[in-house]
Amino acid sequence: MVKLNKIYTRTGDDGTTGLVDGSRIAKNDQRMAAIGDVDELNSVLGVAICEIADDTLVQTLRVIQNDLFDLGADLATPAAEGDDFTPSEMVLRVVPSQVERLEKAIDAATAELDPLTSFILPGGTKAAAAIHLVRAVARRTERTCVAAGRATSINPQALAYINRLSDYMFVVGRALNRGGKDDILWVPGASR
Repeated sequence: MVKLNKIYTRTGDDGTTGLVDGSRIAKNDQRMAAIGDVDELNSVLGVAICEIADDTLVQTLRVIQNDLFDLGADLATPAAEGDDFTPSEMVLRVVPSQVERLEKAIDAATAELDPLTSFILPGGTKAAAAIHLVRAVARRTERTCVAAGRATSINPQALAYINRLSDYMFVVGRALNRGGKDDILWVPGASR
């Protein structure tokens, strides 16, 4: 259990922050950009949840919020020797079952949607619009995680999770638009 007795520590006043293993990196390091984007993603998901009336969906999204804290902890934990990303009691890692859970949720939601006939514009219902914002932030988060992975070793399951999450948010957005019936279709060149 995490226990926070003091919110400020002054240890970051020099522009560095601590990782799980006790090492320190610059606050503008690629890894910290990825961790910050995961935090922002979790925050916009929290806002979107406030617009959703479906309790079952809200429960699923709360599990994802918890997963995003796991993802942040994973990113904040440097790999063990030899790029070992094995989880343990003391090392939190995103694991294949979390990715598989998202894949099953994507498949289940997709089965209930009207087929796509065009790309869709973010919008429709207020809840769907909020989820499309989550999707866009998830895509940016994936880009910063990939960039961090070019500079240091990142758990491949963490990258798979964030990739699947943006796909899941896309189908959730459509589901919130009455299974796609309220989707706003892109009409190429319509405003020329």
